[in-house]
Amino acid sequence: TGFRSFEKRIIDIAASLMLLAITWPVMLATAIAIRLESGIKSPVFYRQVRVGEHNKPFNVIKFRSMVVDAEKNGAQWAQEKDNRITRVGAFIRKYRIDELPQIFNVLKGEMSFVGPRPERPEFVEGFVERIDYYAERHRIKPGITGWAQISYQYGASEDDAVRKLEYDLYYVKNYSLFLDLSIILHTIEIVVWGKGAR
Repeated sequence: TGFRSFEKRIIDIAASLMLLAITWPVMLATAIAIRLESGIKSPVFYRQVRVGEHNKPFNVIKFRSMVVDAEKNGAQWAQEKDNRITRVGAFIRKYRIDELPQIFNVLKGEMSFVGPRPERPEFVEGFVERIDYYAERHRIKPGITGWAQISYQYGASEDDAVRKLEYDLYYVKNYSLFLDLSIILHTIEIVVWGKGAR
């Protein structure tokens, strides 16, 4: 609240504009690669409803890394060697390029650079009922990266959600500018080495 929220917002805007200025050629090349692989009429971006601050839903934006009808059978976790992931998708997931369009979510104020990862309403509804304190992670804006993302492996089950919640709650309680900078630096290291992607 107060000054910390203002400070975090200013940093989010400045960092987003800086990252956008640096990565726009990568984003353009990614859009072209997706079209070349899947066809000129195929969607480049993937929009999906997520739960944000104070449980407010919003549409998260990513580069599409799966086949167009990837969820024709309903919402599901991404798995290792997931056959729904395209060749371009596998590459952009490995280096987190698929996450870059979320810069626009940050600029719109729907997300922060650092915070708990936003989950889908289909999953959140069940987690809130079965996992104590799960709703507390929605006290702040979700982030592109976060303490849980750099501290724990990719989550693909409810047990993983419980473990990652511990890190999310630690972040909610102990947020500081130093912690945010530390998380961002660790994220850069993970992206450079392509660790933990799925």
